Amino acid sequence: MQGNVFRRLLAPECLVKEEHRLGELPDMKTAYRNAMQIALPSIIEMVLMSLIGSVDTMMVGGLGKEALSAVGLPTQPRMLQLCLFFALNVGITAIVARRKGEERQEAANATLRNALMMALGLSVVLASVSIVFAEPLMRLAGGEQADKNPKILRDAVDYFTIMSYALPVNALSMCICAAQRGTGKTKITMWVNMASNLINVFFNYCLITGNLGFPRLEVRGAAIASVIGMGAGLVMALWTVMAGGKFKGYLHLSIHDKWRFDRDSMESIVRVGGNAAIEQLGVRFGFFIYARILFSLGPVMYAANQICMQLLNITFTFGDGLGVAATALVGQNLGRKRADLSMLYGKVCQRYGMMISAVLGALILFFRYQLSSLFIGQGTEDAEQVIRYAADTMLVLATVQPFQISSVVLSGSLRGAGDNLYVAMIASVCVSVIRPVMAILAVKVLHLELMGTWIFGLSEILVRVAFFYPRFASGKWKDKKV
Repeated sequence: MQGNVFRRLLAPECLVKEEHRLGELPDMKTAYRNAMQIALPSIIEMVLMSLIGSVDTMMVGGLGKEALSAVGLPTQPRMLQLCLFFALNVGITAIVARRKGEERQEAANATLRNALMMALGLSVVLASVSIVFAEPLMRLAGGEQADKNPKILRDAVDYFTIMSYALPVNALSMCICAAQRGTGKTKITMWVNMASNLINVFFNYCLITGNLGFPRLEVRGAAIASVIGMGAGLVMALWTVMAGGKFKGYLHLSIHDKWRFDRDSMESIVRVGGNAAIEQLGVRFGFFIYARILFSLGPVMYAANQICMQLLNITFTFGDGLGVAATALVGQNLGRKRADLSMLYGKVCQRYGMMISAVLGALILFFRYQLSSLFIGQGTEDAEQVIRYAADTMLVLATVQPFQISSVVLSGSLRGAGDNLYVAMIASVCVSVIRPVMAILAVKVLHLELMGTWIFGLSEILVRVAFFYPRFASGKWKDKKV
């Protein structure tokens, strides 16, 4: 009986209904192995990047709650900076995956060239605006609490300004990695981003507290270390697409290529990435408002929120890695005219997500106090309060894991199919409307503390799953053009 239940949940012939099949399906072992070959490097890459980012936060947290809040305050303005590039990357991954499935290598390379030119132009403009308006943005993000904490505001402005100077470097590296993921070369992006973040951690050690003969720069040192890591990442990413000989890959760039805008490539990028841009702008606006509401709870609870956000980001990366695999596999198989395999691999990635979420939820539940204590110096002011608030809030984080990871994987599957407009509409409403409204209700009306605010705020994830799952299962995305 248990074997039959297990098979109904996991077997390919049970995941794709007979009327949807266009040919022979792979056996269960092959299907799950194929998905994991692409997903595992992405999961490793993103989890390690998030863990290294958490180490970054731990290093700054050793300076106290003010420093922890100072690097947290620029988070949402920085995400607003990056949202157009996140959208661009969604389009790049989906289009390159489709072109590879169609065996159109030159079209895939033209997509990458056009995307790089767009990324460079946009990033220079956004970086310039961000540097000029750094302080007003930090005040907007922090609200009335920003003026009450001048040191936090000053450090946050310095951090955000330094990171803004490196925006073009970051945007170009992200663009190349997104294209590599579309070809299924997730190991390449894994090594690029791992090396970049390890360099970041090394210079954090040198510059935050002043080690190995380097000056003590505290929060500014953390930003400079990040910029150095980004620069190293861009050099490595460029090498993966410009190397010749035996190192030449499916995607290849040369100064002798046609570096001019190609109409077909641009239309595809704008069509797919434009819908994702709507989503990203809505999502980032919602997170911006949400973060401002949480900042109004004061430095202690906001520092605890930063700890929980680090853990949320780590768990999110498991779903994001599976979502990357789903995007690539769905797109490639649609290019090969095998929509049934696209549906199969989307569901296989979702099944992996459910299994991983159960493990993550249990780990967070049982080790929440130990995890919280890693992020703030034990001897610093109010450390015990910060740890207590964070540990209580992690109960919410543990409970939401299955829904969080499922929503990310399902949205990745729909993006791979080019169904970005649907994903954009649902995600935008959930994050830019439902989440802030629920947070305002929790903080301003019910006067709840951090845990209650997270319960209300994260309830929108349930809405996303309720819309994404039936949409993918319906197969309405099969005829989308990219």
